[in-house]
Amino acid sequence: MRLDDLDPTEHARDLGSGGGGGGGFGLLGLLPLLLGRGGGIGTIVIIGIIAFVMFSGGLGNLTGGGQPGSQTAGTSGSGACSTTERRFACQVMTSTETTWDALFQQAGKRYQPATINFFTGNVQSGCGAASSAVGPFYCPSDNGVYLDTAFFDELSQRFGAKGDFAQAYVIAHEIGHHIQTLLGTSEQVRRMQAQSSEADGNALSVRLELQADCFAGVWAARNRDRLQAGDIEEGMTAANAIGDDTLQKQSRGGVHPETFTHGTSAQRMEWLRRGLESGDPGQCDTFKGI
Repeated sequence: MRLDDLDPTEHARDLGSGGGGGGGFGLLGLLPLLLGRGGGIGTIVIIGIIAFVMFSGGLGNLTGGGQPGSQTAGTSGSGACSTTERRFACQVMTSTETTWDALFQQAGKRYQPATINFFTGNVQSGCGAASSAVGPFYCPSDNGVYLDTAFFDELSQRFGAKGDFAQAYVIAHEIGHHIQTLLGTSEQVRRMQAQSSEADGNALSVRLELQADCFAGVWAARNRDRLQAGDIEEGMTAANAIGDDTLQKQSRGGVHPETFTHGTSAQRMEWLRRGLESGDPGQCDTFKGI
């Protein structure tokens, strides 16, 4: 993916290392969720981020994401984009800011950028403590994407999802959660989950994740002139690798659909493709029929 002409985002922070330990959720944090929906770090953050929006019905009312928690002091702005991996992530963020700002303006709304927070090992986010073992995650309390770029090596080596677009897809997916949070629908879905069975609550989480995949596809479609040969295949490989069914087969040797929280490999590829083909967030209504 060609992003070299873009300046790194100014909405970045380097939080250093050793800022805490414990919770969070991300691609590497799926396995605890797949082993059952009990209390736990993944469940805590999923409850914190669940949101949905029917773009076809309008963008809704933008809200903030709550009050930020304490953070480790560190470099802010483009200076936080200090390594090759971080610079690329910051350029992806710049691209998402431009894309979603334009889409929000078309709907008569104002886009509030997320902040990408780099850390090594452990971090304290507005949603609590997290370790790099849980992978990238989004915290609605401080509108932050949290990333230990060592995850990119894991993505390539463990999941077989190589290439810069696979990395960009991961970041764009987390920005998808930021879009859902900005639209002020988190409480609405939380209320739905509070009145749902465990299986139905999991199903709502799946719809959330699939919509974030679709939003990632919308972003890519709006930047199609930056895509290079093989980029879409890289994204599809990543989506396929992190499907609930694929991960459960690898970790448990069987599949338990009632515990799915992110969607099957086929579903994740389908919704990423839908966003890619349409470039229209209105086509990302994973909650239709509820």
